[in-house]
Amino acid sequence: MDRYPPIADHGLVGDLQTAALVSSQGVVDWFAAPRFDSPSVFAALLDHDRGGYFLFAPEEQNTTCKQLYYPDTAVLVTRFMSPDGVGEIFDCMPPDRAGTPTARHVLMRGARAVRGTVRFTLECCPRFDYGRAAHRLEVRDGTATFRAPNVTAHLQSTFPLRPDGRDVRGAVTLRPGEVAAAVFTVDGPAGDTPLPPTPERVMERFWDVVDFWQRWVRSSRYRGRWPGVVHRSAITLKLLTYAPTGAPVAAATMGLPEQIGGERNWDYRYTWVRDGSLSVRALLDLGFAEEAAQFTHWLGDRLQAREGADGEPLQIMYRVDGDPELPEEVLPHLEGYRGSYPVRAGNAAADQLQLDIYGEALYALSEGREIAVGGSYHGWKNLARTLDWLADSWDRPDEGVWETRGGRQDFTFSRVMAWVAFDRGLRLATEHSRPADAPRWTAARDTILEQVMERAWNEKEQALVQHYGSDVLDASLLLIPRVGFLAPRTVSWLSTLDAMERTLVSDSLVYRYDPTASPDGLHGSEGTFSLCTFLYVDALARAGRIRPARYAFEKMQTYANHVGLFAEEIGPSGEQLGNFPQAFTHLSLIMAATTLDDALDRQRD
Repeated sequence: MDRYPPIADHGLVGDLQTAALVSSQGVVDWFAAPRFDSPSVFAALLDHDRGGYFLFAPEEQNTTCKQLYYPDTAVLVTRFMSPDGVGEIFDCMPPDRAGTPTARHVLMRGARAVRGTVRFTLECCPRFDYGRAAHRLEVRDGTATFRAPNVTAHLQSTFPLRPDGRDVRGAVTLRPGEVAAAVFTVDGPAGDTPLPPTPERVMERFWDVVDFWQRWVRSSRYRGRWPGVVHRSAITLKLLTYAPTGAPVAAATMGLPEQIGGERNWDYRYTWVRDGSLSVRALLDLGFAEEAAQFTHWLGDRLQAREGADGEPLQIMYRVDGDPELPEEVLPHLEGYRGSYPVRAGNAAADQLQLDIYGEALYALSEGREIAVGGSYHGWKNLARTLDWLADSWDRPDEGVWETRGGRQDFTFSRVMAWVAFDRGLRLATEHSRPADAPRWTAARDTILEQVMERAWNEKEQALVQHYGSDVLDASLLLIPRVGFLAPRTVSWLSTLDAMERTLVSDSLVYRYDPTASPDGLHGSEGTFSLCTFLYVDALARAGRIRPARYAFEKMQTYANHVGLFAEEIGPSGEQLGNFPQAFTHLSLIMAATTLDDALDRQRD
């Protein structure tokens, strides 16, 4: 077993409350429960020796591995092929259907011999609370029970298990067509022992999970040129959404580095207002109105709660249940992925001032206006109160969209999105005949536009730049034509796009900015940012540059992993870096695909 497989060497399974990563070697090396943002049960990706893992794979080492998703599902199949036989492991988690938080979560792992006789081995080595909590092991009547503070886990299989210290091992030999299973259930400390599995019961649940996902995908209205990658991205967004609240996490993992051995290692298992808001348009474009509505309602609850720091209406991120407390701590006992230290749990960026989030929030509520504002008078009053606050607060330095830790600046993107907030607020007030301080909002909107065009324009670069007084380009501004701050074919925007192509684009892949030219308070470098690459495709298509847009989009697809998933970044050798998979990347893929489809259709007409 590779101590640290490549980040991209994984598939994702989940039950819409939490998720697990399974490597192509049949190893579960990341799993947190009962929620995405809970302490880990398996975290070998962050420390091979201390993190814990769950291996279920053929004993034969001389095998070729192939991992794939069962079509249009979140059921993962890992196939092991050797001259002596072919075996498969399938992994899935029965999805949450009730929409209520549960303590019990089930990871089902099935094994099957396809050809020849295959001997499968099992090693289950949980390490609770990021490897900090000890546990007691009991093996009785075919069930291994792991008891730790506040959590109990049960491992049950259709073959014998034996204790090995605080871990469990087992083995089973299968002939063609025979099936064995191992079911790992995490529950609260007082949870009942589940019924023991049988091959028949496990296969019945397997097909039930297949049916759930295929029915969901069939409800998509996407009819464009790239249904495979678009639907895989939609499934991934669904997997990363906490069903009880409709809040998507930024990624399933924490601590995976933007640079191997570097310090840019963050916890992404929370809900960013920005990411979730932009997902609304992507979901609506595919016809998933229920999922879009859930998030807009969650966002409305946050506006009502007004739990931001220093009297601000919003915080930039929350836990999936809306809790604003995300204290950051370093886990000193974990070495980090391939020595990428420190490993952080929690996220101190939650306390940052990022004024762009009000633009994304209003963008979401405007795009989903038929599901969000409707007839809710009190919801509108919360929104109007937010815009009144923003009218007094937008003209301040902040930390910016990329959560830099190098001090506040007058970031252009923050001003652009403040403009979006007022622009969409005025539209909503008019469309729904709602009371609003329209003269004040209009004055703020127009002042922002004039200020940005005067102070963010750099004559030398002939472009809008990252912040006032700078000559650094910033890929976040690729959203400008989508949100309507500038028309996509105006001279000033096309000149900015040209400057980005010269400075930030490398063989169609796009960097966020140059940290050497604009210090961000952190050591090291990073790869190209996959979100920005798809925003680049979107901007090219809107600018009428159809051929380079399609080239960049289809080239970017070659950087997806073997099952169509993207991490946060692409490294210099094409490797995926950062937390995995990243929701922002997959939602921007959907946005780029639908924009490019529309542009190609118009070109054909």
